[in-house]
Amino acid sequence: MAIQVRIPTILRTYTDGQKSVEGSGGTLEELFADLDTQHNGIGERLLDGGELRRFINVYLNDEDVRFLDGIKTPLSDGDSVTILPAVAGGMS
Repeated sequence: MAIQVRIPTILRTYTDGQKSVEGSGGTLEELFADLDTQHNGIGERLLDGGELRRFINVYLNDEDVRFLDGIKTPLSDGDSVTILPAVAGGMS
């Protein structure tokens, strides 16, 4: 099962600069485990204590996984996952 994963600039050091990588898994959790096998260290940047890190947003086919089943969200062949760091700040 091939899942296309878009990688943000800040995490591309783990993917040798690649903007997009392929992974596999039946759930988002399994996909992240597969990505960590292929790109050592990326998993700990995405998960903390078995949950998505607070400042990481993940979208499955443009749907925020926090409103689906989080890391237990099921995946299908051909799905697209986008990882985005949360953006904060601004002018007061």
